[in-house]
Amino acid sequence: MQEFLIYFNMGLKHVLDIGAYDHILFLIALMIPYAFKDWQRVLLLVSLFTIGHTFALFLSVFGIVKIQVNVVEFLIPITILITAIFHLFTAGKSGKQESITFVALITVFFGLIHGLGFSNYFNTIMVGSNSDKLFPLLEFALGIEAAQIIVVIVVLIIAYLVQTVFRFSKRDWALVLSSFIIGVVLPMILQSEIFK
Repeated sequence: MQEFLIYFNMGLKHVLDIGAYDHILFLIALMIPYAFKDWQRVLLLVSLFTIGHTFALFLSVFGIVKIQVNVVEFLIPITILITAIFHLFTAGKSGKQESITFVALITVFFGLIHGLGFSNYFNTIMVGSNSDKLFPLLEFALGIEAAQIIVVIVVLIIAYLVQTVFRFSKRDWALVLSSFIIGVVLPMILQSEIFK
């Protein structure tokens, strides 16, 4: 049980770490068009992201895939930028109008990229044989899922307050939040190691 809590907490901290806010930024970008009434779709997308993230860690931990860190660190803000731009151009439209297949595939793919970004750190803390790595990986994934649900609930509460108390339209909320995310992520891209 203690080992479960170690890796579960590591998953929680991985997402909720303000210093490494790219994960939170992606979740905010992903949630732009959604409200509490869309909880089934939201839960599906969050879980698909976790699956992609965990699968990438699995491939890395077991030595199946190796990728340069600077490439992944460049791709992570790109995934956030693409998500924010997508919602900028679809601002105010119902999330239900989007093809769930398209959004689901993109979410899994972005989860893979984000998972690869964390794989080097995760590999350094994983010691022992390959058979000892599977359960910590799954425990870590549960921590990620729990943290993502926390972030999503907070984002949906803020969206609800902004749209009801402050009377922002859904379209204005999407435009402001997408623009904010783009403004935050562009410097991350421009300062990437890939350009140095």
